[in-house]
Amino acid sequence: MSPIRRRLLSAVGASIVVGTAGCLEQLSSDPLELATPEATPDDDWTAPDWEPADGEPSEDDVEPTTVVSGLEIPWDLTFAGADAFVTERDGGLLRFDAADLETRSDLVPADADVVLERTDLPDRAAPGEGGTLGVAGHPDYPDEPLLFVYYTVDDGVGNRVVRYDLESSDLEPILDEIPGATTHNGGRITVGPDDYLWVLTGDAEEPALTQDPSSLAGAVLRVDTDGEPAPDNPDWGADGDPRTYTLGHRNPQGIDFTPQGAPLIAEHGPVARDEVAMLRPGSNYGWDVTRGGPNDPDYENYEEHTAVTPPLVNTGPETTWAPSGLTFYDEDAIEPWENRVFVCGLVSETLYGVTLRTGNENEGGENEDDADAVYDGPWLDDRFTATVSTLFEGTYGRLRHAAPGPDGSLYVLTSNRDGRASGAFPLERDDRIVRIEV
Repeated sequence: MSPIRRRLLSAVGASIVVGTAGCLEQLSSDPLELATPEATPDDDWTAPDWEPADGEPSEDDVEPTTVVSGLEIPWDLTFAGADAFVTERDGGLLRFDAADLETRSDLVPADADVVLERTDLPDRAAPGEGGTLGVAGHPDYPDEPLLFVYYTVDDGVGNRVVRYDLESSDLEPILDEIPGATTHNGGRITVGPDDYLWVLTGDAEEPALTQDPSSLAGAVLRVDTDGEPAPDNPDWGADGDPRTYTLGHRNPQGIDFTPQGAPLIAEHGPVARDEVAMLRPGSNYGWDVTRGGPNDPDYENYEEHTAVTPPLVNTGPETTWAPSGLTFYDEDAIEPWENRVFVCGLVSETLYGVTLRTGNENEGGENEDDADAVYDGPWLDDRFTATVSTLFEGTYGRLRHAAPGPDGSLYVLTSNRDGRASGAFPLERDDRIVRIEV
């Protein structure tokens, strides 16, 4: 008998529905149990010491420019030192000069160095949504010339994170046997302000795995640069995996941190019900039983399960973002956008500006007049109220990721050649990197 404490969840009626992202969603008819850790680190979140933004972000605040065109399904972008690294889902890893991204508007893939061909990644496969996904640089880059790459292996059976040495060309797996499938592979990785590597994994089309602390599926992992568990991770018991920071996730694909270091993620929901959540160490985010408010026709209410941490945003059963990359923009180069979260939408073809305010700052609704939606239900995470504005809806098609560059500009990746674009997309110059600046 596992020492993990579990809370029995009631069954969800079995049915099959088609998600707006194009995948079949099987709702389990078997009871699941909520996994909780034996010991949880203290959650050091406090009220923000950064100034929440006033008003709402607007397209009128900025000037967008296509910087790179002709990419083949770009998936991730990270800046490290003077370099900008881009993965292509059906390809490998490219390196651009970050200064070129800041100043030019005519770049193509031939202007980049090919750091890794797809054939350089052992056992690499690209079924469905899999392939070459996340990339992150070592916290001491370029003094430590190391990169981390997340990719799908063995025809989608699994996913792997490797560490690549740019000087020696040594490539070493540091995380392996992450469950994989045609869809729901997670894939975003980043180095946090704590200098640990944070890794997002999907449920690999098997929701029950997300409530198994011994599985790496449907989890946020936190490891050092050798792939070893961060020493202050939650204790999930004798059968739990010590690399797990939180679990109960469906398909998270975006992560970043507030100025205080609090982790924020974005994840795909089943037939809408997309979420933005602030992580607490050792928390369970409830997939696949708990996924909505009191009026959700298919999923149980977060309020009914005290062992579950609710999200800041749940779009509900009628609204689809299909969120991917996320960034907390705390640069001052685009002053009206400072201290906001920006989430890229795929199906919705929208960049979402999420403004987080504490309850007192939101009283009277004076900051909500220009927002498209306000998320303040009593069943949501009460640390913040989120007001959401839609930006560039339908302008660039499917948006995969956003990241601020060294110059403070915001760089956005499109994903119009992944077989799921519609209408006018893909355009002739797709896929692209768009620079957003004042």
